[in-house]
Formats: sequence, structure tokens, C-alpha cells
Amino acid sequence: MAKNIQSLERAAAMLRLLAGGERRLGLSDIASSLGLAKGTAHGILRTLQAEGFVEQDAASGRYQLGAELLRLGNSYLDVHELRARALVWTDDLARSSGESVHLGVLHQRGVLIVHHVFRPDDSRQVLEVGAMQPLHSTALGKVLSAYDPVAHSEVLEVEREAFTPRTTTELGDFESLLDMTRARGWAADVEETWEGVASVAAPIHDRRRMPVGAVAVTGAVERVCPGGELRPELVAAVRDCARAVSRDLGAGRF
Repeated sequence: MAKNIQSLERAAAMLRLLAGGERRLGLSDIASSLGLAKGTAHGILRTLQAEGFVEQDAASGRYQLGAELLRLGNSYLDVHELRARALVWTDDLARSSGESVHLGVLHQRGVLIVHHVFRPDDSRQVLEVGAMQPLHSTALGKVLSAYDPVAHSEVLEVEREAFTPRTTTELGDFESLLDMTRARGWAADVEETWEGVASVAAPIHDRRRMPVGAVAVTGAVERVCPGGELRPELVAAVRDCARAVSRDLGAGRF
């Protein structure tokens, strides 16, 4: 059996200790409560403080939980609520479109797939939950980049790799693409990330009217774009799905 890493166990115990009380704790309190030497406790606290998981009061020198833990906790809750609210609507979208459906959120300068509904046929498919997609070329990524200021700043910092001859990489052209996405309320990826694959995506907003994710239909280019044009009923279905999930998240009408 693999051994646990002692320093991580101690850091976790420290965070639980700080979470369990209503007051800030001093170094001596923390060390004695966990049976650690002061030097050991101080080293762990310094590391947690550098990562934003712990904060130290300048006046008293005492410690409390940091804002980064709150951000992580909110992110966890947001993603799980988003997925829970989207389950029925994404199932309906896959059934009506006949294509696979992906739900994505911004994560580490890319799009993290948090939910995937298979195409409703008997073909062999691979579950893509947990996969990462690029921001600049996918329909999901373009929608997030257009509506989420954080995603927009991040996509400008990353290398916009040309995955196919159709990928938009030049900054001015890409910004124009985002302007068009905001104007029409959806984005497309027609063989810009993968040859032979096309997708359409629309943004999902929460009760604060903030973008929290995007939903996309993805399929073979000849089905999604017969004759070289995106199927208008597919675009409408994706937008309707995004609006429905947004309403369930408290966003009201869009």
C-alpha cells in the first residue's frame, strides 16, 4: 500500500483546524493542537500562506483561512450546480439534434469538459469528461472568450496554435470573431480544431448574469454543416438549451 505524504496530511489537518473555530489561531495554538514542533508548523503555514490558503493578521500575527480556499469552494459548487441544472436540458439537446453535447467551463487557460452526452446512436464513443479543449479554436472556447473577461484575457496570453488551415490565430481577426460571437449570441467551430468535425456553442449565465459555462453540439461536419452551411435549427436548439440552463440558474430571460 502506498504511503501518504506526511507534509500534505499535516497541511490538511491545519486547514481543518483553522476551519473549525471562529477565531484566529496563533502559531503556538496550531503547533500544540496538532502535536508539531513550532518550526515545522511555521514552515507549513508559510507555504499555505504563499498559496493563498492561509492568511496572517498583521497586527496579532494569528492565522485564518485564506481567500483562495473560498474561491476553490465556490468554483466546486458552481461547476456541480451547473452540471446538475444542465442534465435534463443537455439530454434533450442530444436527443433532438442527434449529435453529442458537451458542457464546458473555463479552467487553466482552456475549456474543461464537465459533462458529455453521447450521440444517441449505437456508434462507439469515448467519454470526454475531464478533457481539455483550447479557448481560441473551439466553439465552447470562443463563447467563453467572448463573454467571460477572465477567459478573454487568458486567450490573449496563450499561443493560438493553428490546428488546421481554418484556425484563426491572428489577434485582430480573432477579436473580430469574438465581436461577432457577442452580436449573434453563439459561436461555431467548423474544422478549426479537428478535421471533419464541426460544433456550435452558446453561453450559460448564472443569477448574477455572469458567464459560468457554455454548451455545444458537436458532430461530423457533413451533418452539422450540410452544403457548407450550419443548420439553423441546430443553432436555435443550442441557444434554447443555454437559455434554459441559465434560467434554471436564476439568470432570468436572455
